Amino acid sequence: MSANSHEPHLELAEEYEHEPVPDTARRSTLSIAAVWFGFPMNLGNAVFGGVIVYNLGVVAGLAALLLGNLILFGYVGALSYIAGRTGKSFSLQAAATFGSTGRRIAAAFLATVVIGWFSFQIGLTGTTLRDALGWPALLAAAVGCVLYTLVTIVGIRALSWLGMIAAPLFVVLAVVALWFGASGNGLSVHQVLSYHGGGTALSFGAAVSIVVAGFADSGTMTADFTRWAKTGRAAVGATFWAFPVSNFIAYAIGGLVVAVGGSAHPATDGGGFLGLLTGHGPLLTGIAVAFVYINLGSVASHCLYNGALGWSGITRLGMRPVALILGVVGLVTALTGVWSHFLDWLNLLGIFVPPIGAVLIVDQLLLRRTIGRESFRPTAFAAWALGAAAATVAHYLLPGSVDAVIGIVAAALVYAAMEKLRRPRTVSALVTETQVVQA
Repeated sequence: MSANSHEPHLELAEEYEHEPVPDTARRSTLSIAAVWFGFPMNLGNAVFGGVIVYNLGVVAGLAALLLGNLILFGYVGALSYIAGRTGKSFSLQAAATFGSTGRRIAAAFLATVVIGWFSFQIGLTGTTLRDALGWPALLAAAVGCVLYTLVTIVGIRALSWLGMIAAPLFVVLAVVALWFGASGNGLSVHQVLSYHGGGTALSFGAAVSIVVAGFADSGTMTADFTRWAKTGRAAVGATFWAFPVSNFIAYAIGGLVVAVGGSAHPATDGGGFLGLLTGHGPLLTGIAVAFVYINLGSVASHCLYNGALGWSGITRLGMRPVALILGVVGLVTALTGVWSHFLDWLNLLGIFVPPIGAVLIVDQLLLRRTIGRESFRPTAFAAWALGAAAATVAHYLLPGSVDAVIGIVAAALVYAAMEKLRRPRTVSALVTETQVVQA
């Protein structure tokens, strides 16, 4: 063996921050599916699923969860197809539509949003272990941040490995929690399915909006994960395991926790089931602690990977040093307690984020526009802004509408119309320029 030979499994792999993933580095569909499958199946989604079922009942609640996930599949699946076909990260993908300079705005916006989610997961780690076991919240959060950052630094391989562990563990412990929650209530399957809920705070459309908004940011940045797929179809197949499968299961389990009477405060705590796993002996309690770090770590590491890859594309630094810097930023933010105010704000990003993806889909998948060398494309930004404006109006004036869908449709129609008007002038300018050169 030569001195320059290496064992690939012993070193950190190339992450291709600044170039498309080459065919030789693409990964199996199972590997990419594991990356996405382990991301949505988390405690936070179980909480929201419980809140939705508490307000709508089991049947209507599960229908809202399924519809929201099908919308996500169509949206994220289309963006994943582009990523699998090109091998480009979100930052590189955005350059084709928003321009080489303009893509920095879109990438910086989303890369900052997901670091907010990373910070939220750090804070949630601390408060979850404090509430369940009485641990010091700051210490538990700091330990979580270190672990989550280390996983991110390993790269896409670690996200895949973590997903293969986190998702099955979630399902097993959720079943155990449901059993504990239902014990003594003597509820039949019919009684559970007949649960009508006790809240009125959410409409059906608002519930669907919550589901879509929950993954509007990382779903739009899906290319960071699915660029590793071997083909566009393989990328869509991997996405299917996230939406609707994994995401629906996580939400639905939270809803069932509420329906069986396993939540003491369903209006606020929803279907969070960690408390059902503690107090049954040291073994199960120890498993529950590991579960918190594995489960929330899966979410946090994915978010940090999105953020690090986005800011890496902007700054031209490597993904790993950027991840270290953002890990510190996320920890400081979480320790100040600011993270506790992020959730409502981030959910509103279901209004502002999906129009970005809509413009990308229309530009690169439907119009199949010839990629130019423009530094800034005003039509793309105008469509993004008008789509977000339409979603904002719907949010405040049409309560019960699905804001994200309105934003997606509006941005898509506006962009398609503006490009149709713009193309004749562009073609005319090219013809004139060619005639001048030939003369």
